[in-house]
Amino acid sequence: MAETAAILAWTLQNEIPTPADVNELLVEGETAVASFKTFRDSATFTTKRLIVRDAQGITGKKIEIYSLPYSSIHMWSTENAGGMLDRDAEVELWTKAGHIKVKLTKGADIRRINGLLAWATLHSH
Repeated sequence: MAETAAILAWTLQNEIPTPADVNELLVEGETAVASFKTFRDSATFTTKRLIVRDAQGITGKKIEIYSLPYSSIHMWSTENAGGMLDRDAEVELWTKAGHIKVKLTKGADIRRINGLLAWATLHSH
């Protein structure tokens, strides 16, 4: 596959309980499935989309929210270092908006992420 520059890059860490304020972003019939800590905030897989919250600035009061509907994901790939701990794992998403890279730290299970993406994209069309 040709190397393309990512329009966005996120890092997912360990799985966490879904932050309470994410529920305010959900539409009727949408529920949170799994959430992960990110460098500055959280990423939540819902039944309809991936919501990434990114706290910004020194105080973290300014928050940018990305919403990626599963229907916009054309393809994804996963890659890990091949070790049991899955260090330096990475997920790449090719979407209608462009190419997105998601790095996973040792606390994020690449098999869990791959399963969530398969479940989400294959059931959303």
